[in-house]
Amino acid sequence: MNDDRLLRHAEALNAPAADFPADENAGLYEHFRLVCDKGQQLLRVDKYLIDHLPDTSRNRIQQAARAGFIHVNGRPVKPNYRVKPFDTVTLLLDRPRFETTIEPEDIPLDIVYEDSHLLVVDKPAGLVVHPGCGNWTGTLVNALAWHLRDNPTFDINDPSVGLVHRIDKDTSGLLVAAKTPEAKTSLGLQFFNKTTRRLYHTLVWGNIAEADGRIEGNIGRDPKDRLKMSVFPPGSPEGKSAVTHYRTLERFGYTTLVECRLETGRTHQIRAHMRHIGHPLFSDARYGGDNILFGQRSASYNAFARGALAICPRQALHARTLGFRHPATQEEMDFSSPLPEDFLALVEKWRGYYAHVLSKS
Repeated sequence: MNDDRLLRHAEALNAPAADFPADENAGLYEHFRLVCDKGQQLLRVDKYLIDHLPDTSRNRIQQAARAGFIHVNGRPVKPNYRVKPFDTVTLLLDRPRFETTIEPEDIPLDIVYEDSHLLVVDKPAGLVVHPGCGNWTGTLVNALAWHLRDNPTFDINDPSVGLVHRIDKDTSGLLVAAKTPEAKTSLGLQFFNKTTRRLYHTLVWGNIAEADGRIEGNIGRDPKDRLKMSVFPPGSPEGKSAVTHYRTLERFGYTTLVECRLETGRTHQIRAHMRHIGHPLFSDARYGGDNILFGQRSASYNAFARGALAICPRQALHARTLGFRHPATQEEMDFSSPLPEDFLALVEKWRGYYAHVLSKS
């Protein structure tokens, strides 16, 4: 992939890569690195890079910087940042560098909507969204490549088309993919400007005291476990700002069915934020939700809780609704996905348990 194509990816998204929900192995991946020499004069980073990325334009470099893909000494910078001696300048994208192309694979897709500009997919739990470390095949992107294999204008290896956002491997629900660069740019801007409409349903451990609430806290990589995200104080130099709104839908004594609305879309945002307030997602092994965290100390309750964990052996999180403005027609479009069978069976099990408890009281 040449330098211009790398930056076309940043331009097409037009938003920080970490703003989109990603799978467990996702984050920012280094594609280009330069260390300024000791005689480096103060110079705008966009001007500096134009001399080192000859296959692209200054405008594309500026687009990448504004989208959060140009970092200096580990921090994102604007195009007017002035590099100095020994600065380390990197180009980071939200996908790994690929030595091979993405190949079409005949993997079934549940397509909720499709036209010549985009398609909306209802992803099952367990399907990795994008090829990455340990999952180079068998992904949603490979399935999209197969589905659109006869479309002469669509190239799955072109980062200016394809998935606009992500959800974790073991999260189910709705995703939108763009068939054209124009559609991806428009949809990417809507995600960046927070004009999309996304609601998630989740079952969490514990009886949440408030009917609704707001969680604010920066989200960044856990310094002790790079596969987890930690929550840091708002305004902290650690992590990136994140806000989650939640609303209680139904209480089951020791668990609560919750609806979450994202202001931002950081990696593992709902999972990290809910754990931060003491209510990890049910069955979320990464954040401790696969243990029995609330309830009675009795053999019968422990057997019930273990049975519930077995019904849904993944984080109980579902991307329930997705809304956006159509990039071509400007029509407001809204889609909804029913709870998948494992999540629905889990809710019914807890609902039955709670009804039994109430009948005894």
